[in-house]
Amino acid sequence: MSALDIVLIATAYLLGSISSAIITCRMMGLPDPRTIGSKNPGATNVLRTGSKKAAALTLFGDFLKGLLPVLLGLGLGAEPPVLALIGMAAFLGHLYPVFFGFQGGKGVATALGVILGLSWPVALAALLTWLLMAKVFKISSLSALTAAVLTPLYCWLLAPQIEYIILFSLLSLLLIWRHRSNIRNLMSGAEGKIGNKG
Repeated sequence: MSALDIVLIATAYLLGSISSAIITCRMMGLPDPRTIGSKNPGATNVLRTGSKKAAALTLFGDFLKGLLPVLLGLGLGAEPPVLALIGMAAFLGHLYPVFFGFQGGKGVATALGVILGLSWPVALAALLTWLLMAKVFKISSLSALTAAVLTPLYCWLLAPQIEYIILFSLLSLLLIWRHRSNIRNLMSGAEGKIGNKG
């Protein structure tokens, strides 16, 4: 691994560590998302403040954190194993941000950004899965979990690159782990619907 590869991976983690939710809420004079609703610094919880604009900005910011480092790596000629590490670093930065006490979000938008940078067909399939589940059930966590479970399969079918299959499998496992409280709520019928204020 070259020095450039190490710099790209480190940069991806640092970029991922920038919390779009917390920064957006501070700039817009909204409550810290870590103090309301699910206490998760992500777009769905920011929506509980009642500001669709803040939620959209958070979603876009989290998405870019995953996409931009991968695109940078691609532009600089990084090979698939390094690109996979870049994607994982950006995702881990969002989950465990060095700038915010290693207390981050659940990673759905950031994961989608990583996936889009590596394979747009897989990203499209995952996004359509999320949208369909959200339309039918109106539960963000259920939509994310379904998309997470199916994404490695989509990769195997649409972009069978072994490094990406491994990466997407790891992303999916971490997404499921980060949603463990949501899984408990889903099983008990207590999980909130999209847009409900906390």
